[in-house]
This record gives sequence, C-alpha cells and structure tokens, in this order.
Amino acid sequence: MIDDQDKLLPIANVGRIMKHILPRNAKISKEAKETMQECVSEFISFITSEASDKCHKENRKTVNGDDICWALSSLGFDNNSEVMLKYLHKFREYERQKAEQNKASSSEEKDDVTRLGLQPETSPPLEFRILDKGGSSSANPK
Repeated sequence: MIDDQDKLLPIANVGRIMKHILPRNAKISKEAKETMQECVSEFISFITSEASDKCHKENRKTVNGDDICWALSSLGFDNNSEVMLKYLHKFREYERQKAEQNKASSSEEKDDVTRLGLQPETSPPLEFRILDKGGSSSANPK
C-alpha cells in the first residue's frame, strides 16, 4: 500500500522553491510548506491525469511533454501551457545539440586513433587479493 507521503513532492524541495521566491529574511512555517506541498502535488496529479487520459484515448502508454502542455491548455492554464511549450522546445533543441556534439567528438576520437595507428586504451587486468585469517593478503592467481 502506498503511504500518503509517497504521493507528495518532498517537502524540502517545496520549501526550497518557496524560499527562492521570497525575500531573504522571510520565514516559512511548517504548516505553509505542508499546505503548499499538498496543493502542488494535487495540481501535478490533476494535470498528469488529464494528459494520461488523452494518451489512453490515443492508445499510447507514454505521457510526453507535449501531452502535459496540451493538458495545461485544455484545463484553462493557457499562459502556463505557452511558457511550458517554449521551454520544451528549447530543452529539446539543447538535447539535440548536445547529442550531436557527443557524436562528433566520439567520431573524432575514433578517427584520431585510426589515423595514428593506435589501439584504444584498455584497462590493466584486475588483481584480486585474498585475505588470510591473520590479515595478510596474497595475490589470487588467475
């Protein structure tokens, strides 16, 4: 059975987000953090449920970022949906560029190894030691 606390965002994360918005000298009560924790967790469940229903109707099992943006819009959170869509597009572009850079650097390393006639580095074989009852160790023959 799932504990009620397991359904909620971690209260430390909620508190950290709340502190980020407030002035430095502001204090946040435990009750305020717990109330916000319940509210944001419920909000996330509400949006995710709507997105999940859409996926179910479309015979899909995976909810993606576009589904979340659609759910926000369909539930009347149009402003949030537009901001999330912009973020999602920027995030995907960043991930695509990062993948291309990794692919390019990986192929450059392989080209250098081939061109110079080098073999890729291999790790030396591991040497295991067996501890005797007295505490001394001896190499384990392979």
